[in-house]
This record gives sequence, structure tokens and C-alpha cells, in this order.
Amino acid sequence: MDTIAWLIIACEAAFWVVIGVGLTIRYVFQKEKAGLLFLALTPIIDLLLLIFTVTDLQRGASASMAHGIAAVYIGVSIAYGKSMIRWADETFRHYVLKEGSKPVSKTGFAFAKQDLKNTIRHVFAYGIGAGLLYGIILLVGGGERTEALWQILCIWTLVLGIDLLITASYFIWPKQRKKNALK
Repeated sequence: MDTIAWLIIACEAAFWVVIGVGLTIRYVFQKEKAGLLFLALTPIIDLLLLIFTVTDLQRGASASMAHGIAAVYIGVSIAYGKSMIRWADETFRHYVLKEGSKPVSKTGFAFAKQDLKNTIRHVFAYGIGAGLLYGIILLVGGGERTEALWQILCIWTLVLGIDLLITASYFIWPKQRKKNALK
């Protein structure tokens, strides 16, 4: 596995460590501002990954799938970051602090609307990631050195199309509440 792949893994681990530390400081030690400071570090992790990726390519490396996945990771992290932090916050409060109730799964039109919001985030992530991919392709100069980036972009475009179709299906055939075997 190449250096960029390891950096992606390190950045993902750092993202969740920073969130865990931030939530612990915020709730367990009752230091809200210090906790928020840690949570605010998450975009810096994305910036570092972008710098490492571009630097690697500027030094002459051929773009690999890992370079493309770095762009995808950054797009997803920016588009979903706030909602992932909110989810982690709610989960931490429920399971660690025993506060609040477990979120109820939505069904029907409410689920379709929720899924549409996530798909809009996916489109936003795609816009960011595709923009980064195009930027890297222009920076490197195209050709064989960037073939892997084009492949990532094609696969992601297909995945986004499937996501859009699935979202539309929830409006046509709403998700039903699961029947509970034990009543």
C-alpha cells in the first residue's frame, strides 16, 4: 500500500479520535469551549491530506487510486462532516452519558425526505471531490499519470446516479415500518 493510502487511513483515524476527544472534553470534563476547539480541528485534517496528496503528485508520482480516494474522502468529509459530528454527539450522549433517547428510524415520506437530504449532501460531496479530481488532473497534466483519477471519477458518477435512483424510489415506494415479531 502506498503512502497516500496510509495517510487516508491516518486521517480517518485522526478524524474520529479528534471527535472522541472533543466530545469527552465537552461532556465528561464539562469544558465546552475546549471540546469545540477539538471538533473544529476536523477540517485541518482534510487540508493536511490535500496538501500531502498534491505534494506527492508534484514530486512526480503517478496518480493512483489512493490519490483519487483522497479527493473523494475530502469531499465526503466536508459535505458530511457536520452531520457525522452531530450523529457522534447524539450517540455519545445516549450511550456514554445515558442522556436522551435513541433516535427512532423514520419511515414513509419522512424517511424519503431524510434520504433526499443525504443525497443532496452526496451531490455536494461529489461536486467538491470531482472538483479536486479535475484540479489534480490539470495540475499533473493529464495523460497516463492521471488515468486512475478518471476511473475514480467514472465510478463515483455511477454510484451517485444509483444513489439518485434509490432516493427517487423512496418517494415512489415509501419505506414501511418493520413489523415487530414481539408485540
